[in-house]
Amino acid sequence: MNKPKDEPGLQTILSHCGRNLEASGGYVNVPPYEGSTILHDDMEDLFGRVDNHLYGDGTAQTYGTDGGPTHEAFYDAMNKLEGGAGTWAFSTGLAGCTIPMMAFLKTGDHMLVTDSVYGPTRQFCEVLLKNFGVEAEFYEPTIGAGIEKLIRPNTRLIYMESPGTHTFEMQDVPAIAAVARKYNIVTMIDNTYATPLNFQPLKHGVDVVVHSATKYICGHSDVLMSTVTCNEKNWKQVRDVCKMTGQYASAQSVYLGLRGLRTLKVRLDAVGVHTRKVVDWLLKREEVKKVIWPAYEKDPGYRIYKRDYSGPIGLFAFQFQDQYTDVQINRFMDSLKLFGLGYSWGGFESLILRSYGKRTVGDPKIMRTMIRVYIGLEDPEDMINDLDQAMTKMRDV
Repeated sequence: MNKPKDEPGLQTILSHCGRNLEASGGYVNVPPYEGSTILHDDMEDLFGRVDNHLYGDGTAQTYGTDGGPTHEAFYDAMNKLEGGAGTWAFSTGLAGCTIPMMAFLKTGDHMLVTDSVYGPTRQFCEVLLKNFGVEAEFYEPTIGAGIEKLIRPNTRLIYMESPGTHTFEMQDVPAIAAVARKYNIVTMIDNTYATPLNFQPLKHGVDVVVHSATKYICGHSDVLMSTVTCNEKNWKQVRDVCKMTGQYASAQSVYLGLRGLRTLKVRLDAVGVHTRKVVDWLLKREEVKKVIWPAYEKDPGYRIYKRDYSGPIGLFAFQFQDQYTDVQINRFMDSLKLFGLGYSWGGFESLILRSYGKRTVGDPKIMRTMIRVYIGLEDPEDMINDLDQAMTKMRDV
Protein backbone atom coordinates (compact mmCIF):
# COMPACT_ATOMS: atom_id res chain seq x y z
CA MET A 1 0.00 0.00 0.00
CA ASN A 2 1.40 3.37 -1.05
CA LYS A 3 1.62 6.14 1.51
CA PRO A 4 -0.30 9.40 0.90
CA LYS A 5 1.59 11.97 -1.15
CA ASP A 6 1.58 14.48 1.71
CA GLU A 7 3.04 11.97 4.20
CA PRO A 8 6.86 12.09 4.32
CA GLY A 9 8.91 8.90 4.14
CA LEU A 10 10.77 7.57 7.16
CA GLN A 11 14.21 8.71 5.99
CA THR A 12 12.79 12.20 5.38
CA ILE A 13 11.38 12.24 8.91
CA LEU A 14 14.73 11.16 10.34
CA SER A 15 16.53 13.85 8.36
CA HIS A 16 14.28 16.66 9.61
CA CYS A 17 12.80 15.67 12.98
CA GLY A 18 13.95 17.69 15.97
CA ARG A 19 15.21 20.51 13.79
CA ASN A 20 14.73 24.00 15.24
CA LEU A 21 16.39 26.70 13.16
CA GLU A 22 15.42 29.41 15.63
CA ALA A 23 17.13 27.60 18.51
CA SER A 24 20.13 26.61 16.39
CA GLY A 25 20.68 30.06 14.87
CA GLY A 26 20.19 28.63 11.40
CA TYR A 27 22.57 25.72 11.78
CA VAL A 28 21.23 22.39 10.50
CA ASN A 29 21.61 20.77 13.92
CA VAL A 30 20.85 22.36 17.28
CA PRO A 31 24.30 22.63 18.90
CA PRO A 32 25.00 21.19 22.36
CA TYR A 33 23.80 23.80 24.86
CA GLU A 34 25.65 22.81 28.03
CA GLY A 35 25.36 24.73 31.29
CA SER A 36 24.01 24.94 34.80
CA THR A 37 22.46 28.37 35.36
CA ILE A 38 19.55 29.77 33.38
CA LEU A 39 19.07 33.53 33.72
CA HIS A 40 15.57 34.99 33.87
CA ASP A 41 14.15 38.25 32.59
CA ASP A 42 12.71 39.37 35.93
CA MET A 43 11.39 38.10 39.28
CA GLU A 44 8.00 37.26 37.84
CA ASP A 45 9.64 35.09 35.21
CA LEU A 46 11.98 33.48 37.74
CA PHE A 47 9.34 32.54 40.32
CA GLY A 48 6.76 31.75 37.69
CA ARG A 49 9.09 29.19 36.19
CA VAL A 50 9.94 27.73 39.58
CA ASP A 51 6.27 27.37 40.53
CA ASN A 52 5.47 25.76 37.21
CA HIS A 53 8.48 23.50 37.52
CA LEU A 54 7.46 22.26 40.96
CA TYR A 55 3.69 22.38 40.93
CA GLY A 56 2.62 22.88 37.33
CA ASP A 57 3.21 20.77 34.25
CA GLY A 58 6.93 20.58 35.00
CA THR A 59 8.05 21.76 31.57
CA ALA A 60 9.59 25.05 32.69
CA GLN A 61 13.38 25.13 32.54
CA THR A 62 14.88 26.54 35.72
CA TYR A 63 18.28 24.81 35.82
CA GLY A 64 20.64 22.94 33.54
CA THR A 65 19.34 19.53 34.60
CA ASP A 66 15.97 20.39 33.05
CA GLY A 67 17.69 20.30 29.68
CA GLY A 68 17.86 22.97 27.04
CA PRO A 69 17.30 23.45 23.32
CA THR A 70 19.44 20.43 22.42
CA HIS A 71 17.45 18.17 24.71
CA GLU A 72 14.17 19.56 23.41
CA ALA A 73 15.20 18.81 19.82
CA PHE A 74 16.17 15.23 20.64
CA TYR A 75 13.07 14.63 22.76
CA ASP A 76 10.82 15.96 19.99
CA ALA A 77 12.45 13.55 17.56
CA MET A 78 12.03 10.54 19.85
CA ASN A 79 8.40 11.44 20.59
CA LYS A 80 7.67 11.64 16.90
CA LEU A 81 9.33 8.30 16.13
CA GLU A 82 7.74 6.43 19.04
CA GLY A 83 4.38 8.22 19.05
CA GLY A 84 4.95 9.31 22.64
CA ALA A 85 3.82 12.19 24.83
CA GLY A 86 7.20 12.77 26.45
CA THR A 87 10.81 11.60 26.48
CA TRP A 88 13.68 11.84 28.96
CA ALA A 89 17.34 10.92 28.54
CA PHE A 90 19.73 9.31 31.04
CA SER A 91 23.51 9.18 31.21
CA THR A 92 23.71 5.35 30.97
CA GLY A 93 21.71 2.62 29.30
CA LEU A 94 20.87 0.92 32.58
CA ALA A 95 19.40 4.06 34.16
CA GLY A 96 16.71 4.20 31.51
CA CYS A 97 15.68 0.64 32.32
CA THR A 98 15.57 1.07 36.10
CA ILE A 99 14.70 4.65 37.09
CA PRO A 100 11.24 4.63 35.43
CA MET A 101 10.31 1.57 37.50
CA MET A 102 10.45 3.78 40.58
CA ALA A 103 7.52 5.78 39.24
CA PHE A 104 5.20 2.78 39.59
CA LEU A 105 6.53 0.57 42.39
CA LYS A 106 6.42 0.81 46.17
CA THR A 107 6.96 -1.50 49.14
CA GLY A 108 4.67 -4.51 49.00
CA ASP A 109 4.22 -4.46 45.22
CA HIS A 110 4.74 -7.34 42.82
CA MET A 111 6.14 -7.03 39.30
CA LEU A 112 6.54 -9.47 36.42
CA VAL A 113 9.80 -9.43 34.48
CA THR A 114 10.77 -11.45 31.43
CA ASP A 115 13.32 -14.11 32.28
CA SER A 116 15.35 -13.04 29.23
CA VAL A 117 15.85 -9.51 30.57
CA TYR A 118 19.15 -7.63 30.32
CA GLY A 119 21.40 -8.89 33.13
CA PRO A 120 22.01 -5.60 34.99
CA THR A 121 18.26 -4.85 34.92
CA ARG A 122 17.68 -8.27 36.43
CA GLN A 123 20.21 -7.54 39.16
CA PHE A 124 18.45 -4.28 39.97
CA CYS A 125 15.18 -6.18 40.38
CA GLU A 126 16.68 -9.00 42.42
CA VAL A 127 18.77 -6.84 44.74
CA LEU A 128 17.73 -3.19 45.03
CA LEU A 129 14.00 -3.63 44.47
CA LYS A 130 14.00 -6.58 46.84
CA ASN A 131 15.68 -4.39 49.48
CA PHE A 132 12.87 -1.87 48.97
CA GLY A 133 10.24 -4.55 49.55
CA VAL A 134 9.25 -5.11 45.90
CA GLU A 135 8.98 -8.69 44.64
CA ALA A 136 10.12 -9.37 41.07
CA GLU A 137 8.85 -12.59 39.54
CA PHE A 138 10.46 -13.74 36.29
CA TYR A 139 8.24 -15.25 33.62
CA GLU A 140 8.89 -17.42 30.58
CA PRO A 141 9.45 -15.02 27.66
CA THR A 142 7.05 -16.69 25.22
CA ILE A 143 4.16 -16.83 27.71
CA GLY A 144 2.01 -14.35 25.75
CA ALA A 145 -1.54 -13.94 27.05
CA GLY A 146 -0.81 -16.75 29.51
CA ILE A 147 0.81 -14.14 31.71
CA GLU A 148 -2.68 -13.55 33.11
CA LYS A 149 -2.21 -16.62 35.34
CA LEU A 150 0.73 -14.90 37.09
CA ILE A 151 -1.06 -11.68 37.96
CA ARG A 152 -1.74 -11.01 41.63
CA PRO A 153 -3.82 -8.34 43.35
CA ASN A 154 -0.59 -6.40 44.07
CA THR A 155 0.95 -6.71 40.58
CA ARG A 156 1.77 -3.19 39.46
CA LEU A 157 4.21 -3.53 36.56
CA ILE A 158 5.08 -5.89 33.70
CA TYR A 159 8.53 -5.45 32.20
CA MET A 160 9.21 -6.87 28.74
CA GLU A 161 12.20 -7.14 26.42
CA SER A 162 11.74 -8.48 22.93
CA PRO A 163 13.77 -10.17 21.58
CA GLY A 164 15.37 -11.29 24.83
CA THR A 165 18.97 -10.64 25.76
CA HIS A 166 21.30 -13.35 24.39
CA THR A 167 18.52 -15.88 23.76
CA PHE A 168 16.35 -13.75 21.41
CA GLU A 169 12.88 -15.01 22.28
CA MET A 170 10.17 -12.90 20.67
CA GLN A 171 7.42 -11.83 23.06
CA ASP A 172 3.82 -11.38 22.06
CA VAL A 173 3.84 -7.77 23.20
CA PRO A 174 0.29 -6.83 22.11
CA ALA A 175 -1.14 -9.88 23.93
CA ILE A 176 0.71 -9.08 27.16
CA ALA A 177 -0.24 -5.40 26.94
CA ALA A 178 -3.91 -6.33 26.48
CA VAL A 179 -3.86 -8.46 29.63
CA ALA A 180 -2.14 -5.68 31.56
CA ARG A 181 -4.77 -3.11 30.53
CA LYS A 182 -7.50 -5.47 31.74
CA TYR A 183 -6.01 -5.30 35.25
CA ASN A 184 -4.81 -1.68 35.08
CA ILE A 185 -1.16 -2.76 35.24
CA VAL A 186 1.57 -0.57 33.74
CA THR A 187 3.70 -2.12 31.00
CA MET A 188 7.30 -1.27 30.17
CA ILE A 189 9.50 -2.62 27.40
CA ASP A 190 13.18 -2.44 26.54
CA ASN A 191 12.92 -1.74 22.81
CA THR A 192 16.64 -1.32 22.14
CA TYR A 193 16.87 -4.25 19.76
CA ALA A 194 14.13 -2.99 17.44
CA THR A 195 14.68 0.79 17.62
CA PRO A 196 11.63 2.99 16.94
CA LEU A 197 12.05 2.22 13.25
CA ASN A 198 11.23 -1.47 13.41
CA PHE A 199 8.71 -1.57 16.26
CA GLN A 200 6.68 1.09 18.08
CA PRO A 201 5.40 -0.52 21.31
CA LEU A 202 3.20 2.44 22.32
CA LYS A 203 1.09 1.78 19.23
CA HIS A 204 0.60 -1.80 20.47
CA GLY A 205 -0.71 -0.85 23.91
CA VAL A 206 2.55 -0.55 25.91
CA ASP A 207 2.80 2.38 28.34
CA VAL A 208 6.53 3.04 28.66
CA VAL A 209 9.36 2.38 26.19
CA VAL A 210 13.06 2.45 27.01
CA HIS A 211 16.09 2.38 24.73
CA SER A 212 19.76 1.97 25.38
CA ALA A 213 20.62 4.80 23.00
CA THR A 214 24.24 3.79 23.54
CA LYS A 215 23.58 1.22 20.83
CA TYR A 216 21.75 1.79 17.54
CA ILE A 217 20.45 5.30 18.16
CA CYS A 218 23.86 6.89 18.78
CA GLY A 219 25.46 4.21 16.65
CA HIS A 220 29.18 4.91 16.90
CA SER A 221 30.31 3.27 20.16
CA ASP A 222 31.25 6.62 21.69
CA VAL A 223 28.20 7.59 23.80
CA LEU A 224 26.59 6.21 26.97
CA MET A 225 22.90 7.17 27.09
CA SER A 226 19.35 5.84 27.32
CA THR A 227 15.87 7.21 26.80
CA VAL A 228 12.39 6.64 28.18
CA THR A 229 9.32 7.58 26.13
CA CYS A 230 5.82 7.39 27.62
CA ASN A 231 2.22 7.63 26.61
CA GLU A 232 0.13 10.56 27.83
CA LYS A 233 -1.27 8.71 30.83
CA ASN A 234 2.08 7.89 32.41
CA TRP A 235 4.39 10.64 31.19
CA LYS A 236 4.07 13.10 34.11
CA GLN A 237 4.61 10.38 36.71
CA VAL A 238 7.79 9.17 35.02
CA ARG A 239 9.09 12.66 34.30
CA ASP A 240 8.68 13.71 37.93
CA VAL A 241 10.68 10.70 39.14
CA CYS A 242 13.41 11.43 36.59
CA LYS A 243 13.70 14.97 37.95
CA MET A 244 13.50 13.98 41.61
CA THR A 245 16.29 11.45 41.16
CA GLY A 246 18.53 13.99 39.42
CA GLN A 247 18.71 12.12 36.13
CA TYR A 248 20.37 13.97 33.30
CA ALA A 249 22.13 13.21 30.04
CA SER A 250 24.62 15.80 28.85
CA ALA A 251 23.81 18.09 25.97
CA GLN A 252 26.73 16.59 24.07
CA SER A 253 25.25 13.10 24.45
CA VAL A 254 21.77 14.07 23.26
CA TYR A 255 23.36 16.05 20.42
CA LEU A 256 25.12 12.87 19.29
CA GLY A 257 21.88 10.94 19.77
CA LEU A 258 20.04 13.30 17.45
CA ARG A 259 22.89 13.09 14.96
CA GLY A 260 22.71 9.30 15.12
CA LEU A 261 19.00 9.34 14.29
CA ARG A 262 19.76 11.01 10.95
CA THR A 263 21.53 7.90 9.64
CA LEU A 264 19.70 5.25 11.67
CA LYS A 265 17.66 3.80 8.81
CA VAL A 266 20.59 3.75 6.43
CA ARG A 267 22.70 1.89 8.99
CA LEU A 268 19.94 -0.57 9.92
CA ASP A 269 19.24 -1.35 6.27
CA ALA A 270 22.91 -2.07 5.60
CA VAL A 271 23.33 -4.13 8.76
CA GLY A 272 20.23 -6.16 7.88
CA VAL A 273 21.63 -7.10 4.48
CA HIS A 274 25.02 -7.97 5.96
CA THR A 275 23.49 -10.07 8.72
CA ARG A 276 21.41 -12.10 6.28
CA LYS A 277 24.55 -13.02 4.34
CA VAL A 278 26.46 -14.06 7.45
CA VAL A 279 23.52 -16.04 8.87
CA ASP A 280 23.01 -17.85 5.55
CA TRP A 281 26.69 -18.83 5.58
CA LEU A 282 26.59 -20.04 9.19
CA LEU A 283 23.52 -22.20 8.49
CA LYS A 284 25.55 -24.17 5.95
CA ARG A 285 28.49 -24.85 8.27
CA GLU A 286 28.81 -28.32 9.71
CA GLU A 287 30.35 -26.86 12.88
CA VAL A 288 27.14 -24.95 13.65
CA LYS A 289 24.27 -26.65 15.45
CA LYS A 290 21.78 -23.79 15.54
CA VAL A 291 21.37 -20.13 14.59
CA ILE A 292 19.03 -17.99 16.69
CA TRP A 293 17.82 -14.94 14.76
CA PRO A 294 14.14 -13.93 14.80
CA ALA A 295 14.36 -12.70 11.19
CA TYR A 296 15.29 -16.24 10.07
CA GLU A 297 12.23 -17.97 8.62
CA LYS A 298 12.71 -21.14 10.71
CA ASP A 299 13.30 -19.35 14.00
CA PRO A 300 10.63 -20.02 16.68
CA GLY A 301 10.00 -16.30 17.01
CA TYR A 302 9.68 -15.60 13.29
CA ARG A 303 5.88 -15.46 13.24
CA ILE A 304 5.76 -12.67 15.82
CA TYR A 305 8.78 -10.97 14.30
CA LYS A 306 7.14 -10.94 10.86
CA ARG A 307 3.86 -9.67 12.32
CA ASP A 308 5.27 -6.85 14.46
CA TYR A 309 8.64 -5.83 13.01
CA SER A 310 9.33 -3.87 9.85
CA GLY A 311 12.98 -4.84 9.35
CA PRO A 312 15.86 -7.09 10.45
CA ILE A 313 18.54 -6.28 13.01
CA GLY A 314 22.20 -7.24 13.21
CA LEU A 315 22.28 -9.11 16.52
CA PHE A 316 21.90 -12.88 16.79
CA ALA A 317 23.37 -15.99 18.40
CA PHE A 318 24.55 -19.38 17.26
CA GLN A 319 25.59 -22.64 18.87
CA PHE A 320 28.43 -24.93 17.93
CA GLN A 321 27.88 -28.67 17.65
CA ASP A 322 28.05 -30.52 20.96
CA GLN A 323 31.44 -32.12 20.31
CA TYR A 324 33.30 -28.81 20.49
CA THR A 325 34.86 -28.11 23.87
CA ASP A 326 35.25 -24.86 25.76
CA VAL A 327 38.94 -24.86 24.83
CA GLN A 328 38.09 -25.13 21.14
CA ILE A 329 35.39 -22.49 21.30
CA ASN A 330 37.71 -20.10 23.11
CA ARG A 331 40.32 -20.79 20.43
CA PHE A 332 37.73 -19.79 17.85
CA MET A 333 37.00 -16.55 19.70
CA ASP A 334 40.68 -15.71 20.19
CA SER A 335 41.47 -16.36 16.51
CA LEU A 336 39.05 -13.77 15.17
CA LYS A 337 40.74 -10.73 13.66
CA LEU A 338 37.86 -8.60 12.40
CA PHE A 339 35.26 -9.24 15.10
CA GLY A 340 36.04 -7.41 18.31
CA LEU A 341 35.72 -9.16 21.66
CA GLY A 342 33.66 -6.70 23.64
CA TYR A 343 30.40 -5.83 25.33
CA SER A 344 27.61 -3.70 23.86
CA TRP A 345 26.60 -3.63 20.20
CA GLY A 346 24.80 -1.32 17.76
CA GLY A 347 27.87 0.54 16.53
CA PHE A 348 29.45 0.49 13.11
CA GLU A 349 31.87 -2.34 14.02
CA SER A 350 31.24 -6.07 14.36
CA LEU A 351 31.49 -7.66 17.81
CA ILE A 352 31.35 -11.17 19.24
CA LEU A 353 30.90 -12.52 22.75
CA ARG A 354 30.27 -15.80 24.53
CA SER A 355 26.80 -15.40 26.00
CA TYR A 356 26.44 -14.99 29.73
CA GLY A 357 23.75 -14.27 32.30
CA LYS A 358 21.24 -15.83 34.63
CA ARG A 359 17.97 -17.64 33.92
CA THR A 360 15.52 -19.06 36.44
CA VAL A 361 12.75 -20.24 34.10
CA GLY A 362 13.48 -23.14 31.74
CA ASP A 363 17.05 -24.31 31.14
CA PRO A 364 19.45 -22.35 33.41
CA LYS A 365 22.44 -23.40 31.26
CA ILE A 366 20.97 -22.29 27.95
CA MET A 367 23.31 -19.32 27.43
CA ARG A 368 26.56 -21.15 28.19
CA THR A 369 26.57 -22.77 24.75
CA MET A 370 25.74 -19.64 22.75
CA ILE A 371 27.92 -17.21 20.82
CA ARG A 372 26.40 -13.75 20.47
CA VAL A 373 27.28 -11.95 17.26
CA TYR A 374 26.76 -8.34 16.26
CA ILE A 375 27.15 -7.58 12.58
CA GLY A 376 28.43 -4.12 11.72
CA LEU A 377 29.13 -2.23 8.52
CA GLU A 378 32.21 -4.11 7.34
CA ASP A 379 32.10 -5.97 4.04
CA PRO A 380 30.16 -9.19 4.75
CA GLU A 381 32.65 -11.25 2.73
CA ASP A 382 35.41 -10.08 5.05
CA MET A 383 33.32 -11.07 8.07
CA ILE A 384 32.66 -14.50 6.60
CA ASN A 385 36.35 -15.02 5.83
CA ASP A 386 37.23 -14.09 9.40
CA LEU A 387 34.72 -16.57 10.84
CA ASP A 388 35.96 -19.24 8.43
CA GLN A 389 39.62 -18.96 9.38
CA ALA A 390 38.73 -18.96 13.10
CA MET A 391 36.68 -22.15 12.71
CA THR A 392 39.62 -23.80 10.95
CA LYS A 393 41.88 -23.00 13.87
CA MET A 394 39.22 -24.22 16.31
CA ARG A 395 39.10 -27.65 14.64
CA ASP A 396 42.87 -27.97 14.83
CA VAL A 397 42.96 -27.85 18.63
